[in-house]
Amino acid sequence: MVRHCFALDLINDPALIVEYEAYHKKVWPEVLASLKEAGIEKLEIYRTGNRLFMILEANDTFSLEKKSMSDARNQKVLEWESLMWKFQQELPNARPGEKWILMQRIFNL
Repeated sequence: MVRHCFALDLINDPALIVEYEAYHKKVWPEVLASLKEAGIEKLEIYRTGNRLFMILEANDTFSLEKKSMSDARNQKVLEWESLMWKFQQELPNARPGEKWILMQRIFNL
């Protein structure tokens, strides 16, 4: 099992944050299927203020690169990601167009 942690900011607008969370209570089935097909076994998103933290746990066949290539060919995933940009904003250290930033673990007990 491999774990990846990511961070992202939402636009700091309470109404948009409520709407974003509502979408995540009813994630499109095609998006969920794409996650499972990629080998993702568990995915959680946490929020504090407008900062998001995502924990992704996947089996040994999972690859971030393969998932990215698969997403680029999946019209429903592309549509979902485009919709999510309405709510999201890049972190200050993101490259242009980069959304979720892979975090580096700095401590483990």
